[in-house]
Amino acid sequence: MINSEQSMSDIQEQIEAELKQARAACDVNGSTSPECAAAWDVVEELQAEASHQREAKPKKNSLEIYCDDNPEAAECRIYDD
Repeated sequence: MINSEQSMSDIQEQIEAELKQARAACDVNGSTSPECAAAWDVVEELQAEASHQREAKPKKNSLEIYCDDNPEAAECRIYDD
């Protein structure tokens, strides 16, 4: 089962491992076998989760990106009230 707390690198590693297993299952059992189909279903689920996690991250606007790169800039100062 897919854990929603997994990091993207963990999911990518798992996708690579499942791809190898899917190819092996299809080579051994044939490309129309239920084992082959099930193995590719697992790969598709992992790829969907990876896509979902990429979209779930809030996107930074241009000022936030600039301030990440230039925290000392006047535009990036934060004042306490």
